[in-house]
Amino acid sequence: MDPHASSVPVEPAHPALRGLKWWQRGIIYQIYPRSFMDANGDGVGDLRGITSRLDYLASLGIAAIWLSPIFPSPMADFGYDVADYTGVDPLFGSLADFDALLEAAHARGLHVLLDLVPNHTSDQHPWFLEARSSRDNPKRDWYVWADPKENGRRPNNWLSFFGGPAWTLDEASGQYYLHQFLPQQPELNWRNPEVRAAIADAMRFWLDRGVDGFRVDVIWLLGKDEALRDEPINPDFRPGMPPHHQLLHPYTQDLPETHRYIAEMRALLDEYSARGRERTMVGEIYLPFERLVTYYGSAEAPECHMPFNFILTQTGWDARKIRAQADRYDALVGEGWPNWVLGNHDQPRVLSRFGREQARVATTLLLTLRGTPTVYYGDEIGMADVDIPPERVQDPAGLRQPGVKAASRDPERTPMQWSDADFAGFSTREPWLPLAEDYRTVNVALQDRDPNSLLNYFRALTRLRAVTPELVAGAYHSLEAGFDDVFVYTRSLEVGTVLVALNFGGAARTLHLPGLGAAGSVLLSSVRREGEVPLEALELAPHEALVVRLR
Repeated sequence: MDPHASSVPVEPAHPALRGLKWWQRGIIYQIYPRSFMDANGDGVGDLRGITSRLDYLASLGIAAIWLSPIFPSPMADFGYDVADYTGVDPLFGSLADFDALLEAAHARGLHVLLDLVPNHTSDQHPWFLEARSSRDNPKRDWYVWADPKENGRRPNNWLSFFGGPAWTLDEASGQYYLHQFLPQQPELNWRNPEVRAAIADAMRFWLDRGVDGFRVDVIWLLGKDEALRDEPINPDFRPGMPPHHQLLHPYTQDLPETHRYIAEMRALLDEYSARGRERTMVGEIYLPFERLVTYYGSAEAPECHMPFNFILTQTGWDARKIRAQADRYDALVGEGWPNWVLGNHDQPRVLSRFGREQARVATTLLLTLRGTPTVYYGDEIGMADVDIPPERVQDPAGLRQPGVKAASRDPERTPMQWSDADFAGFSTREPWLPLAEDYRTVNVALQDRDPNSLLNYFRALTRLRAVTPELVAGAYHSLEAGFDDVFVYTRSLEVGTVLVALNFGGAARTLHLPGLGAAGSVLLSSVRREGEVPLEALELAPHEALVVRLR
């Protein structure tokens, strides 16, 4: 296979979109490999399983799939503890299976992004095994080590995201090593140029195989305070919040040198893009908008193509609040390219947060705001969080923080619901996590046959997006709707203007939108209406999402 050959289209058909890259025009679909499709019958999803479902993925009208980590790992954090950056864990298959997936995806016009985890490795990675073998080992400085304080206490007060201190004592050497997640996930020292070179080599390994880019895990944590100063107490901490929130984090998050590290990674991707196939980098960053947008970098030193915008995962389902956030974000992005996400492997599912009645409204919001949408597997059919019995909890974040509500991420990671067959068509045996009780009525096979299903509404939206350049490249402008539970905005290009009206509530609303013309043509409605609608008295049904072309 020629890793640089692909049938992935380079240029869109519509002239209005020809200045945009594929990752600006398209939709990204996140796959959690353990839970997508099991081809070998061991109860865990794998690469061959994903390959077997590529026709389904292509039918969704997406541009790319993003795979959560598939690298060799002891699976202490289900792959986010990497033991080898240039391989595939046998649980998921082999490098040959990956190459076959990549080739088959490209043949269908789908790009493939991998989840890169450069902040930390597994404690079983050969690098760390060497580093901890002695204080004078050449790889010792590849990780963050510190001596105990005089009384043997930890070097400082830093905390782990998963509960407890961020330091573990290596008794053999008498020093502590840093881990902001599990003790089995020691942190790399990004000040060391050899570390950065090694990660760059790992990126090249996958780029040479033909991957189209990376989603980079916890990218805003790469820099750490060299003096290892204590972090200040958070005055807003309250009981019930995750213990990590006890502190503010100026010395472990969003440090100035992090931007230099990311710029180096971006330069490598740009080298590959210059060869003719555009590569992209999405950075996982949980920061306020004002800080988030700095991770686009500058013209002289570009950074992430898209710093992940998680605001919709952190804002309640409130039309006015979401409008305010969308307005603010759109204004702050500037020359950067926006992006939106409603759910992922770390957040409760959309349906569980907003309710089944609002599923079409949420889908429409995600796919019509300005910027690249990222969809989490199963959201297109309305999968919900699953109650996991205590004895079946797998997630270390939940196991280590039993008193913290929603600490476990298992509920949103359950197997994809393909059919009403045993084990939801995901596997031929009991899956690694419990199935949703509703899988016999909420599944792909059933919804595929139903023209009124959420799945087919999702497809209708992606088809509309593909032929409506305003929804991809158009400017965003919000309008005053006159109701607290309605969000209205336009997407405009020289070729025209499209209006999006979203009813977040269960009551019918009549909107008065002067200045837009007398009437518009319905492009799509979640209540299946067609034809023209008056704009000065625009009626919205309860829970309706409506997309209208203005004259």
